[in-house]
Amino acid sequence: MNKLSCPLFAELGKVTKLGPGQAGRTAHHRRLPRPHPEGRTHGTPQPQPPTWAADTISGRSYTLPACAVHHSNNAKINFREKEKKVLDQILGAGKYDARIRPSGINGTDGPAIVRINLFVRSIMTISDIKMEYSVQLTFREQWTDERLKFDDIQGRLKYLTLTEANRVWMPDLFFSNEKEGHFHNIIMPNVYIRIFPNGSVLYSIRISLTLACPMNLKLYPLDRQICSLRMASYGWTTNDLVFLWKEGDPVQVVKNLHLPRFTLEKFLTDYCNSKTNTGEYSCLKVDLLFKREFSYYLIQIYIPCCMLVIVSWVSFWLDQGAVPARVSLGVTTLLTMATQTSGINASLPPVSYTKAIDVWTGVCLTFVFGALLEFALVNYASRSDMHKENMKKKRRDLEQASLDAASDLLDTDSNATFAMKPLVRHPGDPLALEKRLQCEVHMQAPKRPNCCKTWLSKFPTRSKRIDVISRITFPLVFALFNLVYWSTYLFREEEDETF
Repeated sequence: MNKLSCPLFAELGKVTKLGPGQAGRTAHHRRLPRPHPEGRTHGTPQPQPPTWAADTISGRSYTLPACAVHHSNNAKINFREKEKKVLDQILGAGKYDARIRPSGINGTDGPAIVRINLFVRSIMTISDIKMEYSVQLTFREQWTDERLKFDDIQGRLKYLTLTEANRVWMPDLFFSNEKEGHFHNIIMPNVYIRIFPNGSVLYSIRISLTLACPMNLKLYPLDRQICSLRMASYGWTTNDLVFLWKEGDPVQVVKNLHLPRFTLEKFLTDYCNSKTNTGEYSCLKVDLLFKREFSYYLIQIYIPCCMLVIVSWVSFWLDQGAVPARVSLGVTTLLTMATQTSGINASLPPVSYTKAIDVWTGVCLTFVFGALLEFALVNYASRSDMHKENMKKKRRDLEQASLDAASDLLDTDSNATFAMKPLVRHPGDPLALEKRLQCEVHMQAPKRPNCCKTWLSKFPTRSKRIDVISRITFPLVFALFNLVYWSTYLFREEEDETF
């Protein structure tokens, strides 16, 4: 009912619109009838006793009719006050003990059932060297405590909200593979407890965790890693407390999840109950499958290593006499490759097995070192060739000197006569015919020319031949290694994915 719908409120409304002096005069001329000592007014019956009110402006008193009293009874219910009363009623002193666990299903003496679900807000870092990862998540637990049932006032009081976890019984859950963790208290603690009319309790909190993640790096950087999040009961055994995943969608992941070097392919939920000498404890786990992004390593490791190996082959085309250029090129590429290898190993833990990246860097380092050794071999062969040339030159000089001495001897003894056999026989000579037949019998068919020897014969020195052979051998062997490497490790990666 509106206030102005009552005649008295209409009069009071007119009064409040006037000035202080006018209000007093108006109230004097429009004075309400005074009550008769016998309960009657001057000529007007009053069936009900009057209700008094005061005019705050003029200071005079008035009687309120029944319409004002009826309006005061229709005031809205303060549900926050009702919520306080309900909380005091169910959590009051001596009425609820947070040390006692709830009963089982349907009030039985079985274990309390707690259902878990997670919302992964972000995954900050995944460290290979520490074998750990950091995650921020909203953690929720839900169970039923029949001691917390209350009247919902015909559905108007949907749930009660608490921010103090110690007011009600809480499951003693802990993260078994946790290294570090903290709650979020900016601006207020990010935690709440909701109590529903049927006694169901929902506990939600935002936490950040650093969890251990044992990794197998044999296929690094072509690997996939499985990082687990394990939750277990610390003190309550399965006879008192059982954790279950919430039905439907127990784990949710934020849609725009971005990781710099990994991709979250999928996640799996499972149970991991553990038995110790003190009993069996309920345990839940979620496995996060991460695939390493290979494009980063292709650009930062594989392509630079290939370029260093190819640069080391430039020395095969340099002149043999350019010793400073070939030595500096080989040493520079070798040191650069060694620095690249040490930088890669610095970002990885010192494991006892061989990784895929170790095979790649080791072979590339071997090729660069082989190119440097090739120049050492070429230099040795060049000096050997020079020594042979010097020996041949000396031999030719000695032969020439002996021929010159023999010719001088013939000139001095010109009177001497020698009986010499003819060097050329005529075709009709029977001895010449016999010799020719013997040569034809023992003569073999000529061999086919070897193309490799024919091609190498174009290069007279051994040092030059070594350079030419290296120009072909090194690229072919490196290409063969790439074929075997990529086919092997990519095939292993597919096997692990199907497994």
